[in-house]
Amino acid sequence: MGSGKQKWKIYFHKSPSTLFLLKKQSPSIPNEFLCPIAGTLMADPVIVSSGHTFERNCVHACVSLSFKPKLADGSSPDFSTIIPNLALKSTIFNWCRTHLIDPPKPIEFYSAGKMVSALIHTSQNPNNTKSQVEDVKSELTRTPSQVSITSSEESVTLRNGFPTPLPLKTRPSCCSSSSSSDMETLNSNSLEEEEFLTKMSSYEVSEQKEALISLRKLTRTQEETRLHLCTPRLLSALKSLITSRYSSLQVNAVAVLVNLSLENQNKVKIVRSGIVPPVIDVLRGGFPESQDHAAGALFSLSLDDQNKTAIGVLGALPPLLHALRSDSERTRHDSALALYHLSIVQSNRVKMIKLGAVLILLGMVKSGHMTGRILLALCNFAASVEGRTAMLDGGGVDCLVSKLSQDEFDSESTRESCLAALYGLSYGGLRFKGLAKEAGAEEVLKKVEESGNERAKEKAGRILEVLRKKDPEEEEIDWEELLNSEDNHTVNSQNLTRAEF
Repeated sequence: MGSGKQKWKIYFHKSPSTLFLLKKQSPSIPNEFLCPIAGTLMADPVIVSSGHTFERNCVHACVSLSFKPKLADGSSPDFSTIIPNLALKSTIFNWCRTHLIDPPKPIEFYSAGKMVSALIHTSQNPNNTKSQVEDVKSELTRTPSQVSITSSEESVTLRNGFPTPLPLKTRPSCCSSSSSSDMETLNSNSLEEEEFLTKMSSYEVSEQKEALISLRKLTRTQEETRLHLCTPRLLSALKSLITSRYSSLQVNAVAVLVNLSLENQNKVKIVRSGIVPPVIDVLRGGFPESQDHAAGALFSLSLDDQNKTAIGVLGALPPLLHALRSDSERTRHDSALALYHLSIVQSNRVKMIKLGAVLILLGMVKSGHMTGRILLALCNFAASVEGRTAMLDGGGVDCLVSKLSQDEFDSESTRESCLAALYGLSYGGLRFKGLAKEAGAEEVLKKVEESGNERAKEKAGRILEVLRKKDPEEEEIDWEELLNSEDNHTVNSQNLTRAEF
């Protein structure tokens, strides 16, 4: 072995290749210190679910390219989760210090990606593999003061006794005969994601902002980009930036999320990533522009039926109702649409009723504010027993009939929504009839029958049928007494609802 002085003498007077051979022979590197994929000392070892240890970026490269190496015992590693192997990392670095060897540096994701791409190519083209793998591994060779165990004779076989990997058996059939251009595209996508992640996790706000702005531009119009960048790792990075105290980071992070949510395939994935609570926090008290995007994100995510209940459970309903009073028109409109889609689910309707949503929505109809969107939500309430009761208690019949009599709708579809909501309330039986009689509904509906379009005439006709149909028990009803009792009931209900809100 010689003394430390002799070692330094070798370093200064021997060529790098001679020093490389000497170090390869002595000291002997324990096999467990070497990454089975790269064949080099591990600088950032991680344990995967199957219990095997690899260099971190080699695992990321395998996952990104849907590749699993086949190990010496015939098994394949499970890359579903990774855990830092801090004990092994400490042992490797201590070993390097003891043997006067510079500690290894982490393999760059780009180099790891090229290595895995080459291994996939070699397994598919076994007659033309040696030079490719050899070239890639030469890039991973450390400097003369570091350790490398790659030799020309061993270049086709992975170190530590592992044979050349085979393609993952569960890969899609369309990828079974991937061309080199396909692999370059996959690798390019993975490298693009890794570049964004590196900058987004930087301690420099300027780098985080640069990454988010670039990501926002890319995902604004490119469907494929939105699909392949909506990964758990990127969503996790976005989650930490959404509640940033820097307005530029918060605004762009939520905007990126809106863009990613535009793809149907991403909607459930985004909600399951746990990113909705931070978005709700932004809607409650974020920067004004961030609130615009937060309302848009919740609206977009609520379009998927699998998300509706979850978004309600996570607490989105109160801030969405509050956002209806926002100074921003964009926030108000997206919040109204989100509430419409969320109110399709019964559990959300019940929560909204307890929050006083019916009175809020009816008040907005009376004021003529966002009438079309608000009436859509009221149609959902009128179609259910609990919603219908809340609307009858809150003066819904009078509100809707009054709106029809004014005939100040921005479109025919808005008038049809108003009629649809009133038709839903008509299932309220005698109570509806009494309230409709007091509001003068029959005269108003007759005018709609005369001047409305075909769909409006049809809805108005159905409501009139309900009003004109005579039931035997109606003959003995004192309508004045019934209406007076209903008025008292309405006042009490409104006071109770306001107290709960």
